[in-house]
Amino acid sequence: MNLTKRELLQVLGAGAAAGMGLGTYAEADAATASNALYDFPKFGQVSFLHMTDCHAQLKPIYFREPSINIGLGDMKGQLPHLVGEYLLQATKIRPGTVEAHALTFLNFENAAKRYGKVGGFAHLATLVKRMKASRPGALLLDGGDTWQGSGTSLWTQGQDMVEAAKLLGVDVMTGHWEFTLGMERVKEIIDKDFAGKVDFVAQNVKTQDFGDPVFKPYVIREINGVPCAIIGQAFPYTPIANPRYMVADWAFGIQDENMQLMVNEARAKGAQVVVVLSHNGMDVDLKMATRVSGIDAILGGHTHDGMPVASIVANKGGKTIVTNAGSNSKFLGVLDLEIKNKKVVDFRYKLLPVFANMLPPDKEMDALITKVRAPYEVKLAEKLAVTEGTLYRRGNFNGTGDQLLVDALMDVQGAEIAFSPGFRWGTTLLPGQTITREWLMDMTATTYSYATVTEMTGETIKTVLEDVADNLFNPDPYYQQGGDMVRVGGLQYSCKPNASMGQRIDNMQLNGKAIEAGKKYKVAGWAPVAEEARSQGNKMVWDVVETWLKASGGKIAPRRLNTPQISGIEPNPGYIG
Repeated sequence: MNLTKRELLQVLGAGAAAGMGLGTYAEADAATASNALYDFPKFGQVSFLHMTDCHAQLKPIYFREPSINIGLGDMKGQLPHLVGEYLLQATKIRPGTVEAHALTFLNFENAAKRYGKVGGFAHLATLVKRMKASRPGALLLDGGDTWQGSGTSLWTQGQDMVEAAKLLGVDVMTGHWEFTLGMERVKEIIDKDFAGKVDFVAQNVKTQDFGDPVFKPYVIREINGVPCAIIGQAFPYTPIANPRYMVADWAFGIQDENMQLMVNEARAKGAQVVVVLSHNGMDVDLKMATRVSGIDAILGGHTHDGMPVASIVANKGGKTIVTNAGSNSKFLGVLDLEIKNKKVVDFRYKLLPVFANMLPPDKEMDALITKVRAPYEVKLAEKLAVTEGTLYRRGNFNGTGDQLLVDALMDVQGAEIAFSPGFRWGTTLLPGQTITREWLMDMTATTYSYATVTEMTGETIKTVLEDVADNLFNPDPYYQQGGDMVRVGGLQYSCKPNASMGQRIDNMQLNGKAIEAGKKYKVAGWAPVAEEARSQGNKMVWDVVETWLKASGGKIAPRRLNTPQISGIEPNPGYIG
């Protein structure tokens, strides 16, 4: 991609224009605020709309952004590793605006009450239609993690989300958590439900035996007479981050060399625009953009980073735009490209937050959502308790939602220590809200959510923590294999993210006493990736936690976060302690 001298102004100016403009409307009514927020004039000939990581959230929700998203080495102080006021300063978004609330955790409870819930496919559909009306020919791209993350998606094997995606008008999709439905179910949806409607692309998924492509590596679609290639990049570490047996016949990986081949092939077939629809995670996308040339833009997902400005990455072939569109159907990314002499010469990008109070629900989508949820509404709405504190998940180390899970696992199963996976999906509850079965499923709904109790030595516990810490904090993004740090109950420890592998975890204690390497401890957990877990007769984690919630007397006190003592990184604009 060859950008004009305006590229730097574009990167800096998008956030400034959005935040400063909205300040005028801070006290305005919903309709006026909506016009300010969603007024994004069309630019150029080619437009892509981008959503990712909705995690099956069909209804509007609350979602708290992280206060900890640590960047190390070259990534320190760089997007996406900026939180709170640091993110607002870097992108020139005014504090207190609706966009500031969408992008940060700042003043979360008050701002959530003021601006209301985010997301919901009926409201997202209204925004998609609005953007497509102003951008004829625009394609809607789905970065994956769509068929997993709710009770209804689990109970329907993703069918509720398949129907919603088709009605939303998704054109091209790639995947990650989709694969945890199993190979047969994934192929069934693609071959039957998506046939002739949605292209599922992934250049980096091959058969284990002969290395044949499992899915189309890319598609070429014309937008206003411009041939555009969309190359798929599924989550490269699916068999590691999730159970291997669910994708036993398929091989994954980053596969830079094959990506370059696909870019070259698409260009040779006449593609004037090449976009990668990625589920790598943003750090991996930024590195890939330096290694593979000829990509005009990477529209990324997986790490749930809502990026209000695009990053521009130089490589030997020119420059590549890298963006990420958040999670939970909370955002819609809009990328407009100007083409001259068969090349991208300029662009405009905006990340639009989806506020339910500012976008009326699309009637057709609303009707579909009501229909697919109807058989489960009573079950979903069952009251389990009321929370007296905010419950959230997102952040490098822990969240109050996961704290609730580990507290319950320890209490019900008599364990000394508990682990909860570092999943990024999950929704937020405000103080005084009801903890329903729906929220519990939003936090735990996977096809392998077995609750476990295991005896582990102190040495093994340290090894587990060190492995996950390296997965999160390895200075090379290509060795970061997904997720945040495992959440820990009972155990206290310290962490030095900047330290070398095997040296990050120290001072492990239980009830004020040092963990002994050779001593065995009773450790609760859930979502094991080992295949044998399927046949051990363990309860599902939501059943264990539901028992605890129902025995709580109706109220759950604010959770006291058990987070490690973090050192060696201060100051860091990705960490607000």
